[in-house]
Amino acid sequence: MQTEGIQQKYLRKAGLLALITVTGMAPPLSTDMYLPSLPKMADYFGAATVVVNMTMVAFFISMAVGMLVLGPLSDRYGRKKTLIASLLLYMLASVMCAVTASIYFLIFMRIVQGIGAGGMVSLSIAIIKDCFEGPTRATALAVVQSMSVIAPIAAPVIGALIIQVSTWRTVFFVLAAIAAACLAATFLFEESIREDERNEGGIIDSIKRLGVVGRNVNFTSFLLSVSFFSAPFMAYLAVASYVYEDFFGLKPTTFSIFFAINALSSVFGPLIYMRINSRVPAKATMWVLFIIGFAAGISMLLFGHVSPVIFLATMIPFSMANSYVRPFSTNILLDQIQGDTGSASALLNFTHTLLGSIGMFIGSLPWSSYVSGIGITIVGFLLLALAVWVYVLKSRWRYMINAR
Repeated sequence: MQTEGIQQKYLRKAGLLALITVTGMAPPLSTDMYLPSLPKMADYFGAATVVVNMTMVAFFISMAVGMLVLGPLSDRYGRKKTLIASLLLYMLASVMCAVTASIYFLIFMRIVQGIGAGGMVSLSIAIIKDCFEGPTRATALAVVQSMSVIAPIAAPVIGALIIQVSTWRTVFFVLAAIAAACLAATFLFEESIREDERNEGGIIDSIKRLGVVGRNVNFTSFLLSVSFFSAPFMAYLAVASYVYEDFFGLKPTTFSIFFAINALSSVFGPLIYMRINSRVPAKATMWVLFIIGFAAGISMLLFGHVSPVIFLATMIPFSMANSYVRPFSTNILLDQIQGDTGSASALLNFTHTLLGSIGMFIGSLPWSSYVSGIGITIVGFLLLALAVWVYVLKSRWRYMINAR
């Protein structure tokens, strides 16, 4: 791959991809690492499951807000300054999460942490758009997505090991240390958006650029369709520890292994995308993704309660489809935007995150069985995705659905 535009004198190609990857890992690192601790945190705070789960739901909602604010601001004030501010906010909030004695203050600091994470995620995509073009961008997106699988694989295992020798507080100290390392690397990052490419006006004018991108109905309708895939996966994320530990009776370390296997399967989505992207039309790809998703959801409803192995087997196909959707759809959507990259990246990530947060809330509802709840969420949200996809097929965006 060759970067376009401003070269990274200090980070180089490898350092740039590493920084983008780790900052893009903010969501899985911030949730998966403390998943094994959720039952213990509920006991520690004497709080109901739904209250403890608000530490995740609040994080994702605030992260979505952070995306909408910090993404457009980077189009005005630059990627580097905005990324530094995002990392500082995330790092300080992580420390406060680690030292809190109140579940409600923890929820509040997770909101602050989420805002910082929103900037980190939005800017990771914007920087890819700034620095890569054409086929190299598709490859960069797939590489970053593939490498990001390391986070959900390693995070719950690390989290489980931490609570064996320490407490859940250490998890947040580790997150603060990761943010500090990224902050150090960001000072070596050379600004990727030139002065003459930046938007005019102040903060309000920058945020208004979201409307310019959002009024592109073809952009938003396709984005909405693919974003519906995020909701069931986040529903699974919210209750996975309860499914494996409470419903199936597994130990935290065993849960982390099952969780890691499912996360490992997600790496195949971006790898497959890299191999077939230039040969398979987007229209055909979407139909295959729908078939896989519906098959996974129905199988979970019918057989997912039998054993943890079967539950895992029904979740893996959907996880692969979901991980394929992100680089596949992001590359198509970024091609439609000229300028306003930060705003486009913000809307792209915001929509995935917002629907993911809704999925987490629905998944956390008091279902008779969380397994059934996840299966119903998969089928329900894919029906919504299918309805929007049919609209896309009937729209004027013919060149998109026939793209290779």
